[in-house]
Amino acid sequence: MILKIAYLGLTAMMLIILLFVGNYTINKSVSEHKAKIKKKGILAVSLLLWQLYIYLLATSGFLADFSFPPRFVLFTILPVFIFIGIFLTRNKKMKWIHTIPPIWLTIYQSFRVIIETIFVYSVSAGILHKNVTIQGYNYDLVFAFTAPCIAFIIYKSKQLPKQLLLWWNYLGLLVIAGIIFLFITTIYFPELYGASSTVFPVEFGLYPYALVPGFLMPSAVFVHVLSIIQLKNRAIKK
Repeated sequence: MILKIAYLGLTAMMLIILLFVGNYTINKSVSEHKAKIKKKGILAVSLLLWQLYIYLLATSGFLADFSFPPRFVLFTILPVFIFIGIFLTRNKKMKWIHTIPPIWLTIYQSFRVIIETIFVYSVSAGILHKNVTIQGYNYDLVFAFTAPCIAFIIYKSKQLPKQLLLWWNYLGLLVIAGIIFLFITTIYFPELYGASSTVFPVEFGLYPYALVPGFLMPSAVFVHVLSIIQLKNRAIKK
């Protein structure tokens, strides 16, 4: 129960942060009152509908089936990645992107310290395989600890260290790609790790654990890509 509360609590916290940042950008970039209300409503409803979608998929047991092809990739990760690509491509020139302080986008990634710590306890509870945690080959915890350091550099710098931030964001995306690779190979290709077979706990496909591939990890990708677009657009304008 405590583990479930940890996953749900972290999800609730990140939802509140995303809603706060979204409302902030709308207030800063939209002048008409009715337009503000409409956009805030769309943001809130969209986030809640996606949460409902993950809940229904996970509670039905659909995502707990780890047969090939991987359902958690096709029905959670892939749709979100497609959305991120389309949404940010269409909005890359919009004013709202530049209203977000770069330090916010950086410090956001600190939540990965919490999720990776919860992962360790999930292994002990038999919910997760150790390969995909810091106990195995997942070093996202190390990267996550750099977020406050990078945020401090931004805070202390008189001029935004664009190149440093760009490479840091690219590294963050690479680390996430590595995590996805770890999950897929641990489930479907255990021989890569010297095992003839690996039984990945199907519980991780249930709710609320499915929030990791369905919401928490994609939110980190979204913020990384958003930061990269913001930095590149600033470079072009300058």
